[in-house]
Amino acid sequence: MNHSDSAPRWRRRSLLGAASVAAGGALVGTGTGIGTAPAAADPVPPDAMPGEAYDRYIAGLAAQDRFSGVVMLVHRGRTVLSRSYGMADRERGIRNHEGVAVNLGSAVKPFVAVAVLQLAQRGHLRLHDVVGDFLDGFPADVAAQVTIHHLLTDTSGLSHPEQDLQRVFHSREEVHAHYEQWSRQVSLVGVPGTDSGTSGACLAIAAQIVEAVTGVTYWDYVTEHVFDRCGMTGTGFFTRPEWLSDPHIAHSYMIQHDGTRVDAVRNLDKGGVNPFEPGKNPGRNFIDHAGDGGFATAPDLVRFARALGEGTVLDQPYADLLTGAKMPQNSGKHGGPPPAHPAFKGYTVPVKILQGQWVTGRGGVNPGSTANWNLYQGSGWIGVLLSNYDNLPVQEILDRERLAVLGPAD
Repeated sequence: MNHSDSAPRWRRRSLLGAASVAAGGALVGTGTGIGTAPAAADPVPPDAMPGEAYDRYIAGLAAQDRFSGVVMLVHRGRTVLSRSYGMADRERGIRNHEGVAVNLGSAVKPFVAVAVLQLAQRGHLRLHDVVGDFLDGFPADVAAQVTIHHLLTDTSGLSHPEQDLQRVFHSREEVHAHYEQWSRQVSLVGVPGTDSGTSGACLAIAAQIVEAVTGVTYWDYVTEHVFDRCGMTGTGFFTRPEWLSDPHIAHSYMIQHDGTRVDAVRNLDKGGVNPFEPGKNPGRNFIDHAGDGGFATAPDLVRFARALGEGTVLDQPYADLLTGAKMPQNSGKHGGPPPAHPAFKGYTVPVKILQGQWVTGRGGVNPGSTANWNLYQGSGWIGVLLSNYDNLPVQEILDRERLAVLGPAD
């Protein structure tokens, strides 16, 4: 199914009207910048082609029911590989296809960084401004010491209270009020600007700064000024009723302890098995907020990456600032070992050096979904992985993607 021809526009427009611009052009560059000028034509590595190593690997996972979703490889604006497997909605018999939107988990985070940088480039805020310049109700040390830069690099030194993962929300207003109240319970436990302390509240606070500056909700601002500008017509912060009714939104199938999978949004009494967030179910959110969730299609994530490369969504210096290396990444997720390759923090995106070129992107996992997009800045490749399954061999898939587009390391 061709999503651009058949899928409806789902999202309401806000009063901040901005024209939708379809993304085009190439994504290449040097250093940590993204750049806009295409390099000389170079051949597509054989392993990236349809029917070859990467394609066969994903097909093998799907045949074992270990993968359900969409993978894409795009080279300098040309789709080299696009495959869809499994069911978007088993109950209604809807198969996955390119136009299906999948829950993003943490892969949604760069959108808040783009929103903030848009406001910075217009002079409405500065990255060294502190929380207290825009928002009331925070502890005095947080208001005076934590900057927007700290929020976007997760170097705030903040700690947040645990959330009630069993709570079921019922309206946008309830979700909005919850994040305002919850984020104001943070405490400063480390030195801002260092790797001490990490908090999921950072992007909730950043989103509230966007709201304070613009006078509209974060959801409406990002829809109009990020998604619409990039031509991301299948992406949005969709509500639970939309998730249940719209055939273009994939249902998330959560793994259970007995190995079975259940539909998250149709089984709010069930939860995921991740030990770091036991019992979590994204379907309990009426609507997702800045740091965890939202939905996107694979072609839309490609459009977002290309829009960064051509200055559609950010002026080029600010697009380079988004992906520029800010400080070394000294540990893996949940305090695991550091990456084996040089890796750094950008603004909500990790950046790393692989085989002599900068690679940036963002991954995310929620119960029942897995998402990842990578920009290979030196060679013009974009790789996207979207799955409505959790518990995937994510690192192996990404290693296979890298091998397909870059070839073996010397």
